[in-house]
Amino acid sequence: MTVLENLRLGAFSEADEREIQDRLENVFLLFPRLKERLNQLAGTLSGGEQGMAAIGRGMMGKPKILLLDEPSLGLASVLVEEFFKAIRKINEKGTTILLIEQNAKKALQIASKGYVLQKGEIVVKGSQKDLYENDVIKKAYLRA
Repeated sequence: MTVLENLRLGAFSEADEREIQDRLENVFLLFPRLKERLNQLAGTLSGGEQGMAAIGRGMMGKPKILLLDEPSLGLASVLVEEFFKAIRKINEKGTTILLIEQNAKKALQIASKGYVLQKGEIVVKGSQKDLYENDVIKKAYLRA
């Protein structure tokens, strides 16, 4: 499937073509690269572009909550910045984000709350500020 077909698949329950076009434009505002690659087969995109397409496809359904599992995994640092800016914008527009992320510094920059898991158990939880100020968290996850 092409990038466009993948994105439209995310709006499968929407019948109004104008609404679908509006949603596409919102995705392109988040990820302009996708607009450049609309007719390209999605499987031929780079890893970062495939991640953009996946998030874009999810956003096409106008979700109230979006689960993102390791969106920065394996990405070049410039793409990590782009992803986190997009995640922040999605959240600012009213979508709740549940983010599972190894990059604790980046995650805490955009989080309102955080949970630290070890062996499947919550070992620390709190607000962004609480986690930044927690000495154990600083030592284990926030070193330079």
